[in-house]
Amino acid sequence: MHIGNRIQEVMLSKEKSARWLAEQIPCERTNIYKIFRRGSIDTKLLKRISVILEHDFFKELSAEIFCENGMIIESANTEIENDELEQ
Repeated sequence: MHIGNRIQEVMLSKEKSARWLAEQIPCERTNIYKIFRRGSIDTKLLKRISVILEHDFFKELSAEIFCENGMIIESANTEIENDELEQ
């Protein structure tokens, strides 16, 4: 998941603007557009955005990592057995 794109999608689905989000954080509006371009984000900032948008981005990221059969999916779509990670 590209977290910046996802933040923008959620913001727009809630009919909010970049200006509004910037006022809530608070930061400059131009920084919001920089956030939208990020593939990764600081957890403290993501927590703040999650609260503001009332959306659990952490849950989405976690669901992307752990699938139902106990496998872990890397960003390159390579599956790794849990046992391999413990070594």
